[in-house]
Amino acid sequence: MKKEQILEQVKELLISKKLTLSSAESCTGGLISSYLTDISGSSAYIEQNFVTYSNEAKTKFLNVKKETLDKYGAVSEQTAYEMSLGLLKYADCSLATTGILGPTGGSKEKPIGLVYISMGYKNNIEVIKYISKEAKTNDRYKIKKDIVEYSLIKFIDFLKTI
Repeated sequence: MKKEQILEQVKELLISKKLTLSSAESCTGGLISSYLTDISGSSAYIEQNFVTYSNEAKTKFLNVKKETLDKYGAVSEQTAYEMSLGLLKYADCSLATTGILGPTGGSKEKPIGLVYISMGYKNNIEVIKYISKEAKTNDRYKIKKDIVEYSLIKFIDFLKTI
């Protein structure tokens, strides 16, 4: 699916359901927010977006528990879950990413290209684990772009269920 098609579907679903969205990004560094605002009319549904690259930012703006970060790390299902939960105080829906872009920082348990994507609405938060198909390229932008487009496609699927 092309970027424009993805963005039109996000826009159509949020507007038709009268929902607002806030996002929080770690590994994607604001690219989701950039994508979302590349389409005219996005101010009708975007509330606040955050780049919470540090653990301190995740705690300060999203109420991710320090205990969660200490026990599971920033790149974990638990942290992604708490990021989306924290975003729901800003908007009806949430979308968050936390992962490893590389080329350094990966491990056997948490390889380069790994991302946890979380989406929330009311009491429903879904977390998806994804390894970028661009991980082997060691090109941070290609990995980031793949993660963003995959995240938005999964967010469209999520919106269709609410």
